[in-house]
Formats: sequence, C-alpha cells, structure tokens
Amino acid sequence: MTTVLFAPDSFKGSLSSVEVARALADGWRRARPDDELLLTPLADGGEGTLAAIAAAGGWQAMTSPTVDPIGRPIDAAWLRSADGTRAVVEMAAASGLSRLTLAERDPLGATTVGTGLLLRAVLDAGPRRIVLGIGGSATSDGGAGILDALGAWVEPDRVDLVGLDARLGALDLLVACDVTNPLLGPEGAAATYGPQKGATPSDVETLDARLAAYADLLEAATGRRERDTPGAGAAGGVGFGLLCLTDRFHSLSLEPGVDLIAGEVDLDEKLARADLVITGEGRIDAQTAFGKTALGVARRAQAAGVPCIAVGGGVEAAGVAALATVGAEVRPVHLQPIAVAEAMAQGAAPLATCGERLAREATWLAA
Repeated sequence: MTTVLFAPDSFKGSLSSVEVARALADGWRRARPDDELLLTPLADGGEGTLAAIAAAGGWQAMTSPTVDPIGRPIDAAWLRSADGTRAVVEMAAASGLSRLTLAERDPLGATTVGTGLLLRAVLDAGPRRIVLGIGGSATSDGGAGILDALGAWVEPDRVDLVGLDARLGALDLLVACDVTNPLLGPEGAAATYGPQKGATPSDVETLDARLAAYADLLEAATGRRERDTPGAGAAGGVGFGLLCLTDRFHSLSLEPGVDLIAGEVDLDEKLARADLVITGEGRIDAQTAFGKTALGVARRAQAAGVPCIAVGGGVEAAGVAALATVGAEVRPVHLQPIAVAEAMAQGAAPLATCGERLAREATWLAA
C-alpha cells in the first residue's frame, strides 16, 4: 500500500484548500482505491487559513462580535485549541477585502479596528499564543486600528501607548507574513498593495505620506525603527505596527505563512509517513519562487526525501523552473488551455480528473 499526502493551497476565487485536497484525493481513489490518503490542506495566512488549520483537527470554531473595514458590526470567526491555550485569527475575517464590494472599497478610510477587536476577544477568552494570518486585508492604516482597539491612543499628531492592553506582555504572537516589502516608498505598502484595495495614484501618495507621519510617531513612542524591516509593508503596514510593539509582547515574530501553517498542521510528521506528496495552487508562475505554498511544500518534501508533484490551474515556465530547483514536478489541472472564467466555473470536477490521471501515471509506486 502506498501513502499519498495531499497538501495544496486554495485555488483563490474558486476552491478552498480543503475542497482542492478532497477533489484530488477523490480522483486518486478512483484509480488506486487501496492507497492510504492523507489530506492536509494548507494556506498562506490569508483567507482559508482557519479552514486549513481546522481541518487538521483539535480546534474549536469560535465567533466574536467586531466590525468590518468600514466600521459595520459583524461577527467574525476564529479558532481556539481544544486545551484553550492557543488561537488562530485571520485578519481577512474582520478586515478583509472580501468583506467589501467593489463600490465599498475605501482605501483612505478602511481601518484594522476589527482585527484589533478580534484579538481583544481572544485575549478575553484565555489563549496566550495566537497565530495571526495577515493576508487579504482591505486596509492601509499601518495597524493603527489594531493598536487603537488594544488600548493605544492613535491620532494624526499623537501616539500614546500608556493604555495598551497589559495582557500583551503574556502573549506569544506569530504573524503569518509572506511579503518582504518595507513600509514606505515605491515598494512600500501603499504603492504595492494600495491599488488592489481601490487606491488611485493620488490616494497612493496620500497613504504613503500618512504612513510616513504615523511611522515617525510610532517609532518615537516605542523606540524601535521598523519601517525598513522586511515585512513592515505587509497588510497595509500591519507588519510595521506590530513590529514596533515587539517589546510589549512576551514574543512576536513575522514568519513565512506556509512555514507557520505547516507547523500548525504537523506537515513534517505527515511527510515522514508519505511515499508521495501532491501540492498545488491556482497559478504556478513567477510568484511561486517568492515563497508560495507549493514551493514551501516542495522544499519540505525534498528535505524528507519524498517525491513531490505540484498541480496548477494555470502553469507558466517560471513557476515550473522554480519548483524544479527543489526536485518537484509540475502538472496542469487541464491538459488543454482553458479560459480562467471557464475553469473556475467547472468547480472541483477537473481536479478530481487530474487526481485520477496522476494516480494512473504513477506506475512507479507500489501497488
């Protein structure tokens, strides 16, 4: 009997990582029904992080009242471990771009207050180790809203941390962050990510100037210079805001999302049992080389001596080359080119077909 580990990311805008793993495994089972199949869906810290970690088991789904990026009351989900000591929070659950329609996007006014309120609710519930995924945000406020919700005083001309929640001193915060942008400038939070949140070129200039003024105040208040630290520009500057507060936490670290999530779902332990690992994501392209999930899984598979296949809804030469450097093979979901909209409309069925095809091709595996 062969053991196959399915560890994909989501196909963003189409299928969650849980659905992708299940579809690939269903297809594989058609061709090789006697194999042991391990499903370990993954995420990178954005939307889908809660679902991927919950699928590993040992977590309780929680909801708490908060607000969305433009201040409307909502309930947002988070996870608490069975023993009550750990939690997982998705910034996108409260402050995510998916919370807004195109017409509602407000790059200048959207705030991270909702994420701060969610973190406060977790503190109230007892966990003192939090994994915070900061992908998919609708905001560019440098994390000012989070600080405000946690008791700081944040104004355009003043930052005062006297009222900051003292419980942070007992909190270990692990931030899933997949970008290395600084806070300011042409590669900073506003310039790089503002446009996808609805910012015009004029808005980008305003946001960058606003973040610069905020950085001066927060760095002066904390005695830490973090504006150029890799990851400071993540999630509209949330990386910066949290890094400046490092000394107020028991511990705080920004870590690659795929590595952090892999640790939470015991990926390495499952790799040790596997004869083959199948990963994948919606697009395998030039961005794959910059730490996306498929590359992270492939690196771990190579270290464990386990063959790895990555499947992609779209596949480009640069992505194939990136994965080849760590010994992984790439397979497209569709054998013939297909429009993105058409592929998304087909749902999970093509992935199941792909899983079956991979199983039939894997003649080198033990029967």
